[in-house]
Amino acid sequence: MNKHLYALACGLTSILACTGACRADTVTDWDTKATAVASAAALCEREVTIVDLAMFDAVNSIERRYQPYLQQLAVNGPTSADAAAASAAATALAGLHPEVAATFRTALSEYLAHLEATPEALAKGVRLGETAARQILEARANDGATAVDLYRPKTKPGQYVPTAVMVCSTWPTMRPFALASPSQFRPGPPPSLKSREWAVDYNEIKEFGSKASARRSAQQTETARFWLMTGPQAYHPLARQMVLQRHLSLIDSARFMALFAVTLTDAYIAVFDAKYHYEFWRPATAIRNADLNDNPDTERDTTWQPLDNTPMHPEYPCAHCIESGAAQVTLESLGQPLPELSLTSPTAEGVTHHWSNLDDFTTEVANARVWAGFHYRFSARVGTALGRQVGEYVATKVMQPVSRTAQR
Repeated sequence: MNKHLYALACGLTSILACTGACRADTVTDWDTKATAVASAAALCEREVTIVDLAMFDAVNSIERRYQPYLQQLAVNGPTSADAAAASAAATALAGLHPEVAATFRTALSEYLAHLEATPEALAKGVRLGETAARQILEARANDGATAVDLYRPKTKPGQYVPTAVMVCSTWPTMRPFALASPSQFRPGPPPSLKSREWAVDYNEIKEFGSKASARRSAQQTETARFWLMTGPQAYHPLARQMVLQRHLSLIDSARFMALFAVTLTDAYIAVFDAKYHYEFWRPATAIRNADLNDNPDTERDTTWQPLDNTPMHPEYPCAHCIESGAAQVTLESLGQPLPELSLTSPTAEGVTHHWSNLDDFTTEVANARVWAGFHYRFSARVGTALGRQVGEYVATKVMQPVSRTAQR
């Protein structure tokens, strides 16, 4: 069984185990299901965003509190908002994974059985959710996320280069959910290889990011391994905790989760635009080839390896850092003080991390990527700042509140 099918099977098992018994908030329940089905790739953040937007447009068509993401749908008579949200999510997931569509239909039927509403209101909610999901699926069908990979490896005639499949090489041309373009917030270039900044950050990661590092502490190693997890599983649990701890209404939950998902996906688009624009070398390449960078303060190590396998995309900026920066802005949009948030990781079994300050959270993520041997300090700093830019922009551009008159 390949990795994608294995992740999908595990996710479906989670869906069936969770249906009904663990229902607390319909939007967070189905975001949990979408995250469980998604694998650990950036592409799956796009999938969860489609699910969350479908739920938002469905619920908002009933409540009419915010500008729709795509369209305000017609609603006639009593309509269950919970049924609309669940139906939108299940329909979107079935469209994204048609090979297991029957499983999502079963999960929806079992979920609906626990909702308190008249049969007519449930039926209307289901139809509304189906329409909202079909619209978002159609709108994103040709957004470029799964376009043909045209990445051209750098080589010379006859010279071997590694032939690994690159990650998200099509995303620099993907249509964002909210940003005007993938390059809207593209940062400036990485520092010159002759600069002091390059030498300082090079030597930091050479010492602390090595698989055989004698400088990295046991706690730093744990943190590095904790953040080897990627994709929706790394951030969506934090947003769901905020919804439940703030006791948000269904419509506010739908809007917040959709905003969070859009922000994270557009942050990925922005970071992959920059990565493939600059194509800056990873530490594993730079340290083994330090004799080529014309900087006397960077000594070559011919056998250097990072703590874990280097991700297969260019280094600059740090993707995890842009995600954490974007997440911070959206999480803080619900106001202060923040409750303590916690997270577990499939790459650090038995470990739970806690934060009551999101500056500590973004700092931890940045440190983790240096300590894992994946990103230089300047890349982490630029990535976090880029994530905040994306978060602030998205928060003011989509799904904005409407006047009371427009809600009627």
